[in-house]
Order: sequence, then C-alpha cells, then structure tokens
Amino acid sequence: MFTRLKSMLIKEFIQILRDAKMRAVIFIVPLFQIIVFGYAVNTDVKHIATAVYDLDNSEQSRELAARLQQSGYFDIIERVDSVGAIRDLIDHGRVKAAVQINHGFSAAIAGGRTAAVQVIVDGTDPNTARIVLSYAVKIIRRYSDQLLVAREVRRRGAAWQPLELELQSRSWFNENLESRNYYVPGVMAQLVMIVTMMLSAMSVVREKEVGTMEQIIVTPIRRWEFILGKTLPFALIGYLNVAMVTALAAFWFDIPLRGNLLLLGAATGVYLLSTLGFGLFISTVSRSQQQAMLSATMFMFPAMLLSGFAFPVENMPESIQYLTWINPLRHYLVIIRGIFLKGVGIEVLWLQIAVLAALGISILAIAVYRFRKTVA
Repeated sequence: MFTRLKSMLIKEFIQILRDAKMRAVIFIVPLFQIIVFGYAVNTDVKHIATAVYDLDNSEQSRELAARLQQSGYFDIIERVDSVGAIRDLIDHGRVKAAVQINHGFSAAIAGGRTAAVQVIVDGTDPNTARIVLSYAVKIIRRYSDQLLVAREVRRRGAAWQPLELELQSRSWFNENLESRNYYVPGVMAQLVMIVTMMLSAMSVVREKEVGTMEQIIVTPIRRWEFILGKTLPFALIGYLNVAMVTALAAFWFDIPLRGNLLLLGAATGVYLLSTLGFGLFISTVSRSQQQAMLSATMFMFPAMLLSGFAFPVENMPESIQYLTWINPLRHYLVIIRGIFLKGVGIEVLWLQIAVLAALGISILAIAVYRFRKTVA
C-alpha cells in the first residue's frame, strides 16, 4: 500500500514541479498578488477630490472650505463658478464631491438664522458616497456647533460655559480601524482556494487527456489511494502557500497575528480538505482541462462574493445566508480573521472548523465515488 502511494506521490510532484512556469505560478505569483492586493484592497476613504462653489465668498465660507481641506479627508482641487462646472467635473470623474455655499451664508450666521450648505457626491459607488457624506456632515456640524457656542458666549458673557457630552470610543482588535488588517487575511484565504482548487480540478482530467488513465486503471492502486495521491501534493503546496503568505502579512504589512499558529495550521488542514475536495469532484465530472478550469472558476466566483469578504453575510437575504453554509471560504474567513485579529481559540471557532471538516469529508467521499463511476 505505502509503495503504491509513494509512487503516486512522486509522480504527482514530478508532474507539478517539472515546469518552471508552473513553479512560478504556484510559489511566486501568490506572493506577488498578496503584495499588490494588500495595498490595492483598501476601503479607507481619504483625500477625496473635491470642488467648491462659493457664492458667498465671505470669511465664514472660506473658513468652512479651509476646515474641509485641513481635515485630511477632502482635497479641494477645483473652485468653480457655476453648477454646470460641478456637473461636468463629476461626469468626468475628476471630483467625487462638491460643496456649494450660497449667497447670504455669512449674513445668516450673523443674524442667528440657519445657513444652508449643499454637499453633492458621486453616488456611483454608494458605500463611498455614504462615507464621504458622513465626513462632510461631521465637519460642517462641528463648525456649526462652534459658531453657536461663540454666539452664546458673546450674548451671555465669557464666564458662560456650554454643557458638553464627552464621547469616549474604543475599537477592539483593530484599534486604528485599518481596512488592510481586515482584508489581507481574506485575500490570503482566497489565494489558497484559487491555487489548490485549480490544481486539483485539473488533476484527474489531465490523466484522461494525456491518455494515462487507462494505465492507472490496470494498476493495483485502489480508489482512495489514487485520490490521496492526488490530494496530498496539493495539500502540501497549500500549506506552503499559507506559510509564505502569513509571513508576508505579518512582517511586510504588520498585520497582527494574535492567535495560535497550531490552530491556524489545523484549521487550514480542514479548509484544504474542502477546496481540494471540490476541485477533485470537478475534475472527475469534467471531460477536458478547459471544462474543469471553467467549472472551477464558476464555483470560485460566487464563493468569493458569498463569503463575507466584501459584503457582510448578515446583510444578505435569509435564503442566501443558508446557502453560504456550504461555502468553505465563508467559514475559513471567520477562522483566519479570528486567529489573526482577535486571537480567539477553538472554544470560539469550533463550529466553523466542524463545518469545514464535514464539507471536506463529504465532498472527498463524493469525489471517490465519482472516480469509481469514471473508471467503471
């Protein structure tokens, strides 16, 4: 038994690693991608290109524009003289926001009346638009509060002190609210899924295309030995990718790794069971490598969208939330973020690990069954 399995493993490693381009795809490309995505996948909204249409041109209106600029969130790159100019700038994507201050702004402030300010945002990306509006509202409201306090001080005397509420906020696990700390572990999970599933999806069908399947059929190798021989090399490659990408995330991007590395390794093992299982299942039902690659892509695309990587699972329709339970990426994201950022242990992550183990064992069993039907 061990001789047959050893021969199968040697054959698979030779087949995978003999091509220099394939070695680069397996080991170099994931590192390059994690560096690129680590910088590119960032939802922090800063330095928003902004236009100002100041019809009042007063000290108060210029002070408001200066406060927007000094906040670090808004970069005033254009001062326009018409509404049409604002529309043109937003249409061409040169600005994401515009602030219009109408005539009588300073007069309304001096008279104790409400002074209106209009903030126009590019709503093409609704999430970014909401963030931009919240920044603008916060800055304008703070300026309004300071104007009200100054007016009351003038009216009641310098000894008057306003009643203030002090808000003390604290963010656990990601103190500076850096989106990179949240997304880089997610990119890691996606890269591991892509590499292992693509390799395993083309493994069995490659034997059919090159004509070696008939030779394997007449050998005494058992079905589970064949599947194990196909799975172990890709599992080792997946572990190596996780180790390299984890080191890069921790030492290059300074992503905190607060949890147990042994738990991360164990959770990665059950995750690889699922990704390799799905890949092998696709390989056993496909007739060509092209069909297997397309099928794997069609699986991975919804898996990424329904994993909680970019969109919270809790915001999805309830029926879709139930569907995401068979998505291994969803559970591994909870595990890897919990280990990296929260430092939680098996007492918190046991459910996700159990679901991944059940998915992996089930899909591998189906793949073995499909292989028996294929060679029958």
